Amino acid sequence: METREAVTLDARAQHRLFVLTQVLEGRLSVADVMSLLERSERQVKRLLAAVRHEGAAALVHGNRGRAPVHRTPEGLRARLVELATTTYAGVNRAHLAELLAEREGIQVPERTLRRVLAEAGVSPVRRRRRPPHRSRRERAAQAGRLLQVDGSRHRWLGPDRPFLTLLGAIDDATGIVTAAVFRAQEDAAGYLELFARTVAGYGVPLEVYSDRHGIFVVEGRRAPTLEEQLRGEEPRTQVGCALHEAGIGWIGAHSPQAKGRVERLWGTLQDRLLAELRLAGATTLEEANIVLGAHLSRHNARFAVEPADPEPAWRPWPHERAPESVFCSVPTPGRQRRDHRLVGHEPRAACTTRAAQLGGLRRRPRGAPRRQSLGSSRRDLVPGLACAAQSGAPARTLGQPSQRRQARPRLASGTGSAQRSLASAVRSPLAQVATIAAAMRVG
Repeated sequence: METREAVTLDARAQHRLFVLTQVLEGRLSVADVMSLLERSERQVKRLLAAVRHEGAAALVHGNRGRAPVHRTPEGLRARLVELATTTYAGVNRAHLAELLAEREGIQVPERTLRRVLAEAGVSPVRRRRRPPHRSRRERAAQAGRLLQVDGSRHRWLGPDRPFLTLLGAIDDATGIVTAAVFRAQEDAAGYLELFARTVAGYGVPLEVYSDRHGIFVVEGRRAPTLEEQLRGEEPRTQVGCALHEAGIGWIGAHSPQAKGRVERLWGTLQDRLLAELRLAGATTLEEANIVLGAHLSRHNARFAVEPADPEPAWRPWPHERAPESVFCSVPTPGRQRRDHRLVGHEPRAACTTRAAQLGGLRRRPRGAPRRQSLGSSRRDLVPGLACAAQSGAPARTLGQPSQRRQARPRLASGTGSAQRSLASAVRSPLAQVATIAAAMRVG
């Protein structure tokens, strides 16, 4: 029997050697070994023959200590560690495998890359944690059925650069990012640009899912206008008016977890897009939008899924009208925006988006007669008031009497109560003048 000089056995091999030695010494039968080792009779006889021929070395696998044929070469391993710690520092493993294949021409599986970097002691960028239990809402069945929008304020250009806000829209059914744009802050003009790009590229969605930001929801202090009361509608913001005009429904989320699709998108982009912005050397808002446009096509190809219903729910936009005529911050000839304004205590007219100065407003001198105002209260709604630049008609000032109600002259002092009651009872302007003249003659 040939034996090796030094053989290292683990606990399992030592147990097998002990049992098989008992059989060779005649203390156990083959049937006993079959039950102890949970092997068939054929396998037990094969192990006994190997132990008789080679001894304990027969229980050691023949490939122990040998390098695998498909092992990653040491030169490539060193190159991967160098790139992961210098040029692509801070990039997660899955994204790093894609960037290496795209930029460096190195085709390496993600699992191999993880194993090589772990053996070299390179710690992962993001540690995976088991998420807390939460019942998730099922995806929409059709593409275009539900569009989630949101904004992410982050230092996208680096820790020493100012904050930028990334506005994005993602289809709930497919996970396709229909549009995204960098803005200096989260504003209505950015969301209108998102909707215009989505409509031009994909179509009109059925509903939009967003948070309850002031861009989408009117603050509770503004009362509905007269036209909104007559139509039985709630007050709308500028973005809300554009969605209503385009026939798009709106759903307001009560928590960030409710619109988790777009919230998870920010986690992905803050990992992948942040690295690509750094690699591209983007330092301005314009350069960031250029890198973003090139990244979205690769992102959609990587993370898009098939919807449950292959029939899309996107509605076509009419060709005779441009999407920018509806989704715009400035009124255009194709869209007549309603500007309902409030007359406040200050000399201005406030609307949902900006304030316009009213000309001709003066304080009434002490002792001077009261002039006719626009309403019974200084907080009355004035739906017909608009700037001359928008409607083409001059704006009426607060001190100018209306055409329907004319200012009546005051009666002279000393007039009796009978003449006063008579003058107030007369409704015709000519009759009022005649009554006042008669009262003056009596005085």
